[in-house]
Amino acid sequence: MGDPAPLAHQSAPVRRPAASRSPLSSALSSPPAAALGTLPADRLAALNQRHDRPGLLQLAFHLGVLVAGGLLWGQALGLAPLVPAPLVAPLGLIGLLLLGWGLAFAFCAMHEAGHRTAFASRALNDSVAWWAGVLSFYNADFYRRYHQWHHRYTHLVGLDPELEDSPPTTRVAYLLELSGLPWWMGKVRGHLAGLRGDFSARPYIPADAVPAVRRSLGLQFAVYGLLALVSLIGANGFLFWYWLLPLAVGQPLLRFVLLAEHGGCPFVADGLRNTRTTHTLAPLRRLMWNMPFHAEHHLYPSLPFHALAAAHHDLRPGLSVVAPGYLAVHRGFLANLAALAMPAAVAAGQSDAVPASLRS
Repeated sequence: MGDPAPLAHQSAPVRRPAASRSPLSSALSSPPAAALGTLPADRLAALNQRHDRPGLLQLAFHLGVLVAGGLLWGQALGLAPLVPAPLVAPLGLIGLLLLGWGLAFAFCAMHEAGHRTAFASRALNDSVAWWAGVLSFYNADFYRRYHQWHHRYTHLVGLDPELEDSPPTTRVAYLLELSGLPWWMGKVRGHLAGLRGDFSARPYIPADAVPAVRRSLGLQFAVYGLLALVSLIGANGFLFWYWLLPLAVGQPLLRFVLLAEHGGCPFVADGLRNTRTTHTLAPLRRLMWNMPFHAEHHLYPSLPFHALAAAHHDLRPGLSVVAPGYLAVHRGFLANLAALAMPAAVAAGQSDAVPASLRS
């Protein structure tokens, strides 16, 4: 979510769909001002300005959610109870949800900082992305390269790595997706393969990037190992009670919103149609680092998260898929889950939706 400014160095020369030729570097080709779904050059330049202050304020909000959730959840676990006994259980549940959502949605912080647009400082972007990945059980260095391909080939079967796993097309598969269980299994398998240096099924991780990604994963799991050791020595189960359990509790809401980003959109190389923007409540939008403005983000990935609302005001007339809320999106899914299915794969796993010029 290529010059390393917004995303990592691209792993191989690839052709990008003309309709989704979104700026992934500071060298931007300005769209004509009269075209729907584009920003005039001067407007784009103004919105592209990066500042540390909005990112730091957003980061403080996110950390505040984590701290508040941890303190309330700690009450339920009997750590220095500060509230009346009748309030311990309900406040503890609220704390568990806040902590879980804060951990799971640290993915959004990793995503934004991974684009290197959340802050003016590249070092700050990379540091926040890495630690947010630790909290959310992602690896920022792997994800940056994976996500770069997702932007190049958004919602194109056989090219977009987010389509490596088929969307849910039955109610059982839908509920399983929202549970987060397939995500946990995929993350464990992927991290273990990465620790071994096995990226054979990941074309977006070139050979020269393998040592750095493997080293990053090793350092991340050293952090987990240290937390596990502290938990064992203190016999307090810290890693489970304050990370694994809350993260599992927070996953369903994250899966719920992520499924709406591209689910049910056409499998075409058109950034105005293959991505959904969803209006939602301000607290959730804030926790998501403005990711509900997802079509705007895909059209202009160079825009900082704090500029997306302004971009939405300008781009809205040209957007084809805008939803009034996540519940409305999922009601539509449940009415016709079969519509989420990918087109029948042809040509060695690639779809009719992939333009012939992009097929290898």
